[in-house]
Amino acid sequence: MRRYDLDWLRVIVFGLLIFYHVGMFFVPWGWHIKNDIIYPNLRWPMLFVNQWRLPILFVISGMGTYYALSKRSGGAFAKERIVRLLIPLIAGIILIVPPQVYFERLDKGQFSGGYFDFWPSEAFIGIYPEGNFSWHHLWFLPYLLLFSLVLIPVFLYLRDHPQAGILRGMRKLAATPFGLFWLVIPLYIWESLVEPFFESTHALVGDWFNIINFITFFFYGFLLISVREIFWKTVQENRRKYLYLGLVGFTMMLGLRQLYEDSTLVHFVEAGFKVVNLWAWILVLFGYAAAYLNKPSAHLAYANEAVYPFYILHQTITVALGYYLMHADLGLFVKFSLMSIGTFGIAWLIYEFGIRRWNWVRPLFGLKGKFKKPLSNPLPNAIL
Repeated sequence: MRRYDLDWLRVIVFGLLIFYHVGMFFVPWGWHIKNDIIYPNLRWPMLFVNQWRLPILFVISGMGTYYALSKRSGGAFAKERIVRLLIPLIAGIILIVPPQVYFERLDKGQFSGGYFDFWPSEAFIGIYPEGNFSWHHLWFLPYLLLFSLVLIPVFLYLRDHPQAGILRGMRKLAATPFGLFWLVIPLYIWESLVEPFFESTHALVGDWFNIINFITFFFYGFLLISVREIFWKTVQENRRKYLYLGLVGFTMMLGLRQLYEDSTLVHFVEAGFKVVNLWAWILVLFGYAAAYLNKPSAHLAYANEAVYPFYILHQTITVALGYYLMHADLGLFVKFSLMSIGTFGIAWLIYEFGIRRWNWVRPLFGLKGKFKKPLSNPLPNAIL
């Protein structure tokens, strides 16, 4: 049975990603280009979103993998993953990412000239950030491809053995309001003992904390959807409890950061707050989505197909808009609005008239080649 709430969550979280990347233009955190005025307080709502936005995407992707494997062999699944993830990644590296690097080089005075003076002659020389070759925001695709291929034998075993011990244990955990919080133990180990030694790079090679952390969320997604009846009932019935826990946890995490300087003790305490808090918010989102969003919609069907091309396109549009607005005397609200509306609007124009209608273009953005109007009951939940 299709879960429309998963589709809604996927669309909503990727939509939030656009606002998040627009916000990166204005906050003190490092990003490709920055506004001429920085707004430090904007980082607090961004910190709230940042704690769960990537983990829940990997959980949803793990859930989508369950549906994708339900009627496929391991080989067919691997082929489908390579086509839908590797081809858009290569196309994105060649066509979509280089303008971001170009505008960054212009802003930093590291290049001068027109775009076609930069691409392709300079665009692929050296590895970013010293060089220009990069996958930038598309890092999600190689990580998801790696996780999908590596875990195929495990997922096939679990699919064919529904009474496996780990699934029996998951049913017991999911049957009680807070049983699912036992799943934060591995997350705490990664956060407290692995994260300090492996800075996040999104380069795949050597990015050990992100690999072990995100593959855990991906695996959790498959496990949770394997016991879906119990899981959905529990999160829907206890969504308010998780909400209260998340509010208290996020407040305490912020208080800890404001009141105490970093130390070994603070690190281990903060790691506990962080993993409990982000897991609580993931369960909140699943619970409220199950209660209110599990219903079909023509708008959802359209958005569910569009979300992958929007993801591929959006950051390049945001960076380009930011480059031309960075010195404009317009204020935070006007700039943020122009960049957000502009990113959504330009991405929609490119998707609707440059991608969606053209069968030879669609695979470059992860879409199946046959164009047809979206249905109110589309194919089983997508993985990305």
